[in-house]
Amino acid sequence: MDTCIEPTTTVQCDLNSLPSMTFFKKFFLNIHDSDPDEDDVDSCCKGKPKKPKFYGTISPYPDFSSLSDASDLQKAIEAKGVDEDVIISLLVKRNNAQRQRIKAVYEGITEKALADDLKSVLRSDLEDVVLALLMTPTQFDAHCLRKATKGLGTHESVLVEILASRSNYEIHDIKRVFQKEYQEELEDIIKGDTSGNFTLALQALLKANKDEDSKVDLDLAKIDAKALFAAGENGKAIDINAFLDILTSRSGPQLKKTFQKYASLSENTLSKDLGNELKGDVADCLIDIVKCAWNKPGFFAEKLHLAMKGYGTCDETLIRVIVSRSEVDLKKVMDEYKTMFGRTLQEDILADTKGHYETILLELCGPV
Repeated sequence: MDTCIEPTTTVQCDLNSLPSMTFFKKFFLNIHDSDPDEDDVDSCCKGKPKKPKFYGTISPYPDFSSLSDASDLQKAIEAKGVDEDVIISLLVKRNNAQRQRIKAVYEGITEKALADDLKSVLRSDLEDVVLALLMTPTQFDAHCLRKATKGLGTHESVLVEILASRSNYEIHDIKRVFQKEYQEELEDIIKGDTSGNFTLALQALLKANKDEDSKVDLDLAKIDAKALFAAGENGKAIDINAFLDILTSRSGPQLKKTFQKYASLSENTLSKDLGNELKGDVADCLIDIVKCAWNKPGFFAEKLHLAMKGYGTCDETLIRVIVSRSEVDLKKVMDEYKTMFGRTLQEDILADTKGHYETILLELCGPV
């Protein structure tokens, strides 16, 4: 796997040259001018949330046989030179629940761990994708969080990406699995690896107590917008607690409406420079929370784009996002990708990867 630094995302501006609070003003102004998800917000306001749809690229395989698949995997692993094509085709065309059944049957037959057998015959990025597919979604999230905090340095953007985008239930499950797998509390690891306001932000996300009701309270949106405005425009130090209290406790639809209300307040304050008040990891954290709440598929599309932009490819990001969203909303992520960057995700994967690694990523993206 290529060594990379997890990229910090940006939206229509370079955060390395713009103050963080300036970003908020520009971002909220863009929301006020253009609202691609207005229909979703309005339907929630009316108490008519849209019926959930499946936007993943990987569905249950219809003619599934865990015994047959386990046998085919064993043959592919033991084949002279290893049959990567069979391994890829079999694992990608089964959903995660089916892969867990295959793994259990395989280990019952061979009395060996499937992951260990695959490690012994696969290499590099292909190995990383295959091993990710063999984990449950919660195990994979815990694995990514562990990797982001283990060793020299911390990949702060990975911590925020996962904790800001998962549901309350998923975060509580991640904490449980993390403790089981690594015999350490995730909260303790994060507290030991981070500092200051960034630690406070991550701790707020780890509480996993955000409202998940799809209905929107317009009065509360107005109150929250004014509170955010006061917290960032009071001429003193930024009130980080006010931002965290709102951004980590409100539902996505509620935050969208709050952002719209904030935009109308901030129109008359664009000349105020608050950039020196909030910088670094906590600024990036708040920005990612805002972007994830506003447009989650777009948030992940940007992560993928930055992973393949410029010299080299951040394969960790590429694998993490594609695998974790493949049974959630990868179709919507790919739609946003094309809209935002004028190219398909598949086109950029073809340009930046090769071999069986390229094949398995394209297969996870589904048919073109």
